[in-house]
Amino acid sequence: MTMAKREASRGTGETAEDDGTSQLLRWGGWMVGTGLAAAVLLQTVLGGYSRTGASSNLGWFALIVALMCIPFGAMLLALGIAKWLRKRGLARRG
Repeated sequence: MTMAKREASRGTGETAEDDGTSQLLRWGGWMVGTGLAAAVLLQTVLGGYSRTGASSNLGWFALIVALMCIPFGAMLLALGIAKWLRKRGLARRG
């Protein structure tokens, strides 16, 4: 019995093709992009930042968004890439 048939027989509705790789890549890319956009806006439009922090209230918000989205999005993106490479390697073997 193949993995897709086993998953379908369990009633989850999830197949081997829908293992979350595309969602990890999509959301990781969006989060990294959002963080980078916030960082660019902080530097160019919102007054930049110094050792003591951002220079405006919106700058602080952009700094918080950038510092949250870039690392977490990079983690999701790295996990998605690792899953994609593993899936590609398994497809070549099998």
